[in-house]
Amino acid sequence: MMSDKKIVVLAINPGSTTTKLALFEDGAEVALQNHDHSVEELARLGAVYAQFTLRRDLVIQFLETNHVQPGNLGIVMGRGGLLHPLASGVYRVNNRMLHDLQNCRYGEHACNLGAPLADAIAKRYSCEAMIADPVVVDEMIDEARISGMPEIERRSIFHALNQKYVARLASIQLGRSYEETRLIVAHLGGGISVGSHRYGKVIDVNNALDGEGPFTPERSGGLPVGDLIKLVLSGIYSHAELKKKVVGSGGLFAYTGSRDVKKLVEADGQGDKDAQFWLRALVYQISKEISAHFSVLEGRIDAVVLTGGIAHNDRLMGMITERLGNLVPVIIIPGEGEMHSLAENAYAVLNRTREVMEYE
Repeated sequence: MMSDKKIVVLAINPGSTTTKLALFEDGAEVALQNHDHSVEELARLGAVYAQFTLRRDLVIQFLETNHVQPGNLGIVMGRGGLLHPLASGVYRVNNRMLHDLQNCRYGEHACNLGAPLADAIAKRYSCEAMIADPVVVDEMIDEARISGMPEIERRSIFHALNQKYVARLASIQLGRSYEETRLIVAHLGGGISVGSHRYGKVIDVNNALDGEGPFTPERSGGLPVGDLIKLVLSGIYSHAELKKKVVGSGGLFAYTGSRDVKKLVEADGQGDKDAQFWLRALVYQISKEISAHFSVLEGRIDAVVLTGGIAHNDRLMGMITERLGNLVPVIIIPGEGEMHSLAENAYAVLNRTREVMEYE
């Protein structure tokens, strides 16, 4: 049961097939719920924004179950969605942000629901709604934007919320501030992003949403361009089908029929040669992507940080660490960290150590 005296923070994190909710009091997590949505349930609703009412009602039920009253909540933090490129930090949810997300102006993804859900709950509970470090945080240096084709510019779309959070934690382990360290952070989950963090800014990172970097449990990663062009022009697949093959049904799922890395590791332990091969291939591509960032940071790296859901798996973390050799210390911080990152940003605002910016 929530205290009726202390101000609490609510974190809302809508994912493709999940709605994660957490309540924090004085920085400590006091309630957590992870609601899984079936693919069939969401497919019946159609477009992402049609899921708003379903997910909003889950949030209200969560708050009522935990006896949260109007006046208890200090800030409602939503996961940031696909907006125009932004500097890292905390942003107040405003009408322009809601308009861009509801109309999918910069792309459609379940994370677009984070700010609208936060806004609806904040109005109901008489507090403020904010987001922090959305996936479009862009701190890339100019050289990193060059793709090789003038019509296409490389974009910064990655797991900014968790990458920034674990980079700060790793810096503390190293006895420094985030603004004093040079780190390579690899977020390993359904999507994989690897970023070069130089003195508090992510100066280069793969577009983890739709087609850069290593293949993942459900995404194709970078592809041979010539062969991809042939496939696009073959007429075999529609635009939607090709998009699904890149994001959602690519990577390990396309090869093995499963997105579950844990099951592959279990099969590997039982001597399954196919599972062993696909795990080696995944580790190979992840390690190769990490190694590419050594040159981005000019060979001066304080640590490689491995995070995300896959980082819970000791076997795979050992395989990646072995491939990296003794070039640099490896720090493993498993899990997504997004709920705690949202809360940490909220308390920094409440403590006046982090400013709130306006989305324009």
